Amino acid sequence: MTPVVIHSDGACHGNPGPGAWAAVLTSGSHRRELSGAVPATTNNRMELQAAIEAFAVLKRPCAVEFHTDSNYLRDGITQWLPGWQRNGWRTKSKQPVKNADLWRRLAEAVAQHQVNWHWVKGHAGDAGNERCDELATAAIRELKQRCSREQLAANLEAFKADTKAAEAGGLLPLR
Repeated sequence: MTPVVIHSDGACHGNPGPGAWAAVLTSGSHRRELSGAVPATTNNRMELQAAIEAFAVLKRPCAVEFHTDSNYLRDGITQWLPGWQRNGWRTKSKQPVKNADLWRRLAEAVAQHQVNWHWVKGHAGDAGNERCDELATAAIRELKQRCSREQLAANLEAFKADTKAAEAGGLLPLR
């Protein structure tokens, strides 16, 4: 299996609010940087999206060393996911799993790889984490330049309504 090192990060200006994700993949002398932004989301959703997008570019099974500053992402994938799947995407308290749409996509994305999940302290000098933070922050800045305040506010209200409806009905968010 090809060895790959991935660093990822998610960011949000407001939580919820405009958000972005970023990932840096390295394998030997090859390096690839990815990022994207969403007008209204949460930090946790962006942490998950960063991981999904990183795995999506891998063309064959790889041995991955994955670095994240998100305990939510690391603990979710390494500890909580099997129970959620066993319980029909319900928590121990029988509530729908938040962000289940993204957790399902991530579970599918990592299935063919051997992954070691590592937590790194954010904003503490880890070069890969710092670069991801820079990329995500830049993506939010670019999004805010493309969208008016009114557009961002409308997206945020729609996101909040979608989230409320999803939580009430056990549905999956669309954004």
